[in-house]
Amino acid sequence: MPLAIAVTSPDLVISPTDGPVPDAAVLRPPAEEPLETAVARASVLLDRCGHVVVLYPDSLPGPYVRRLHAVRAVLESERIALLPVALPPLAVGVLARQLRQLSVSDLSPGVLASAARLLAHYIHAGALLSSVTRLDRVEVGLGAHAASVLPGARFAVLLNPGPRLIRVGGGEVPAGPGFATWMTVARGKPVRGGDWVLETLAARWQVRGAQETALPEESRRWWGTRRAVEFAAAIPDPSVLYQLVASVRREECHWCGLELIGDRCAFCTGPLPRADGAGRGQAPPPP
Repeated sequence: MPLAIAVTSPDLVISPTDGPVPDAAVLRPPAEEPLETAVARASVLLDRCGHVVVLYPDSLPGPYVRRLHAVRAVLESERIALLPVALPPLAVGVLARQLRQLSVSDLSPGVLASAARLLAHYIHAGALLSSVTRLDRVEVGLGAHAASVLPGARFAVLLNPGPRLIRVGGGEVPAGPGFATWMTVARGKPVRGGDWVLETLAARWQVRGAQETALPEESRRWWGTRRAVEFAAAIPDPSVLYQLVASVRREECHWCGLELIGDRCAFCTGPLPRADGAGRGQAPPPP
C-alpha cells in the first residue's frame, strides 16, 4: 500500500459499501495524547506506509489543526499531506473512504493525494435540519430564520456541489447527481419527518443504495445543531473512481518531484508554474 489515509475522528471511518478496503488511521486531538506520542505514532505510520494523507473538516478546532502541523514539522517530512476539506463532516468520511478504495490501486501517492480535490466535486452533501438559526454555511434569509421557530419546521440544506436552502413540505427537492451514487446517512437527535432523506430525496436522486452510520461529532458545530439528518451521495464503484482520476492529465511537482493532478502538490504544497498548470485538473464528467 503506497500510502495511508488518516482522519481526525473515529466517526469519520465509514464502512465500505462493497468489499473490504484498507482501514483509516485515526489521529487523536491534543487533549487525548501528548505531542511526543502523536509524533511517534505518525512516524510508525510513515515507516509502514511511506506516505500519509490526513483528511479533516475545515471546521476542525484550531488547536487540533496546529497539532497536525506540529507533528509534520517535528518529523520534517513532506510525506505527510494535510488536507482541510470544505465539506460537511459526513462527506469528509465518505471522501476518505473513496481514497481508501483507491489506495490499493497503482496510482502513485502524489496522484492519490491530489485526487481528493477532484473527487470532492462529485459528492452531493447536505442535511435535513429542524432549525437554521445557527447555520453559517449558506445564506439564510429572514423568512427562514423566522420559520425556524415554528413547530415542525424542516429545512433541506445542500452544501456541495453548490449551496442551496429550501423549506421541506412544499414538494421542492434539490437537484441531484446525474450519475450513479450510493447515499450515506447519519442521524443526530430526532428531526420531525427525518425519513424525508431516504423516502423522498434518495428516491428522487435514484441512488443505488443507502447505508446509515453514526453522526460525526464535528457535525454539531458544522450545522449549528444536533437535530440533523446528514447525507452524502457519492460514487461507490472504485473502478469508476479510478477512471475519473486516471483521465486527468498528470504533472510532476517541480519542488518535490512527485506526480500529481491539478495545480498544486498535496504533500509539499508547491504550485505548478502558471504557464504549465493553467486550466489543469478540472473535473471531467463521470465515465
